[in-house]
Amino acid sequence: MSFSSDSSFPKLQKIGWKTAAGLVIANIIGTGVFTSLGFQLVEIQNTWSILLLWSIGGGMALMGALIYAELGTHFRKTGGDYIFLSQTIHPVVGYLYAWVSLTVGFSAPIAIAGMAMNNYLSPLTGKTILPGLLVLLILPIAHSISLAKSAIFQNFLTLFKILFLLCLIGIGFWFSTNSNTTALNFDSTWSLEILQPGFAVSLIYVFFSYTGWNSAAYIVEEVKEPQKSLPKALIIATLFVTLVYLLFHFVLLKHASLEQLVGKIEVTEIAFSNILGNDAGLWVGLFIGIQLLATISGYAWIGPRITFAMAKDFKIWRPLSQTNSQGIPVRAILLNTLISLILFLSGSFEQIMLYAGFVLQLMGTITIFASLKIQNPEGFITPWKPIPQILYLISSLVISGYLIYERPLESLAGLGLLAIGFLLFLVDKKKTA
Repeated sequence: MSFSSDSSFPKLQKIGWKTAAGLVIANIIGTGVFTSLGFQLVEIQNTWSILLLWSIGGGMALMGALIYAELGTHFRKTGGDYIFLSQTIHPVVGYLYAWVSLTVGFSAPIAIAGMAMNNYLSPLTGKTILPGLLVLLILPIAHSISLAKSAIFQNFLTLFKILFLLCLIGIGFWFSTNSNTTALNFDSTWSLEILQPGFAVSLIYVFFSYTGWNSAAYIVEEVKEPQKSLPKALIIATLFVTLVYLLFHFVLLKHASLEQLVGKIEVTEIAFSNILGNDAGLWVGLFIGIQLLATISGYAWIGPRITFAMAKDFKIWRPLSQTNSQGIPVRAILLNTLISLILFLSGSFEQIMLYAGFVLQLMGTITIFASLKIQNPEGFITPWKPIPQILYLISSLVISGYLIYERPLESLAGLGLLAIGFLLFLVDKKKTA
């Protein structure tokens, strides 16, 4: 199996590190940061424990970003894990990653974000699927015109997302704490909580909320001077999101009581209703729905690039390797959009996401291991290598083992999805032999 080293994108169609960083930020900040605190507080209620959770998540994401910066600048090809795994371990492993990404890895998060958007906008639009449906149709079309227009569009949506979050954080710090409605607790119970199983459970929500930290590595051919721009984009974006997450959760705990937050999804609306009143809380919910545009747009941009990279090398998917005059893989975008729409309309994607999360965690762990097989990196080198790789592998394997123990059926379903991809690879391999 051979991989072409020629870039598939016109030389002028490149994005800078700021746009790449914005894409990473847009992909990371989705629904998780606005909703997961209530589930964490069921068992973990000390403020130090909560902040430690989000710090660990940020630390894991930063280690991953450093490692992916090395992988991306070494191979310098669009396709992310598909390229990394195919060339360091075996084409079948890269094929399996691309298969999972196509079927659920990127399509399901788009569908979930569309469904969440409908829920947040329902006070304004009523109980209808039209807002999410229109967004899922329009955004991929916007990314099919040109890379320059995609960059402008994504930058605008990401800027809105960032300003919205910073505005919420500023409001939270500006207003004083009401002693009757605060969940802040800085006593010594954190030392006991971090040893409890609930702490590990809460980490699962945190890692989901940090998903997307590697986004820019998937489109390295579309980035100007990737040796410099890719590491800068991944590292700065990850550090920025980590800081924002810590500040935002402090604000949520500061302005809502445990009784109000425990087990609730709408934790952000609750906290800001306490600060600004019920009407303001409603508007916060509406703006959360609107900022999901950047999340959907980011996934709609990144996901098809993995499919496109696989399509160039395997006969079954070869039609998806066609691009327009601007070098945009339009057919791959259309297929990813179709799968997203099917999941969105069926409303059955929640179970899919459980086993997809397990499979993507597993494949991501293999990618981190693959970075250890690069003996002479050509580009960015992971600081203190191999310590970040080893720490990431140990942490990820522990989490994966916990998921298998807690969710055996979903884990088996995820492995079943990989088995289907393996059978497709065998057929595809024979046709291309």
